Amino acid sequence: MDMISMGGRGRSALRRRRDVQRNLSAYGFLCAALVCFAFFSWYPIVREVLLSFQKTNFVGTKWVGTRNFERVMADPAFGAAWRNTAIFTVLALVCGYVIPFMTAVVLNELRHARGYLRFVVYLPVMLPPAVSVLLFKWFYDPGPGLFNEILRFTHLPALSWLDSTSTALISLVIVSTWMNMGSGTLIYLAALQTVPGELYEAAELDGAGIFKRLWHVTIPQTRLILLVMLLLQIIATMQVFIEPYLLTGGGPENSTVSVVYLMYQYAFNFNNFGGGGALGVMLMVVLIVFSAIYLRLSRDDQDGRRVRVRG
Repeated sequence: MDMISMGGRGRSALRRRRDVQRNLSAYGFLCAALVCFAFFSWYPIVREVLLSFQKTNFVGTKWVGTRNFERVMADPAFGAAWRNTAIFTVLALVCGYVIPFMTAVVLNELRHARGYLRFVVYLPVMLPPAVSVLLFKWFYDPGPGLFNEILRFTHLPALSWLDSTSTALISLVIVSTWMNMGSGTLIYLAALQTVPGELYEAAELDGAGIFKRLWHVTIPQTRLILLVMLLLQIIATMQVFIEPYLLTGGGPENSTVSVVYLMYQYAFNFNNFGGGGALGVMLMVVLIVFSAIYLRLSRDDQDGRRVRVRG
């Protein structure tokens, strides 16, 4: 019995030693990722929070408390930046969230040239963002621009796309949707291909048309990816910068100034890094609130489905 117990303890010790070695190897592989996260993600976040309470020229630093926040909120462009960002986010969700999903639905129904059409849809994502924006800057040119040439060909009046307060923000939404719809479309298409074909066949046997199949089969089966993409879309659109920076420079009467663009102006044009940090902290808090709401709703939804399944 003693020999058996000693053999068991030996095997247990050997197992524990192997587990420790395996865990050490896993942690060793994780170290590089943790260092990258710490240096490129966590440190900048902590540094930005500290910077929002400081006045600095990176030679001398002085703590000023909440004065950076007070100065930023007193700026007339502050309200315009948040209003433009909110409007841009809503419009970008209507266009950049719905259009890729509907494009994916159409591509999923096709039987021929599907690979070629996927390439065509994804092509704008392969272009550098600056190239795409400058391409659309030529499209929007009030003189020989492509869009105004099309309007003149159809005997419609030309528009000042980027120079009018009524069209400048819409113009940015069009650019953003064109630039980013390819990746969203492919993600939705991958999700659609996981939907069991038997569900569509059963719906067709029940007499459901294409819109009823979309509403009762497609959307419920891809609900999780739709919610995830909604959150990612909100986070991405609320950080819009390159479109107003390269296309309009803030636009007429600050009509396209976004929060991130105003942050850039404070930091690099006004040499007020504390004000830029304060704007960054405000935007981060708003995005954290959106993320927390999403996580709470998704958790409640999963708990509700578990209850229904058990019932």
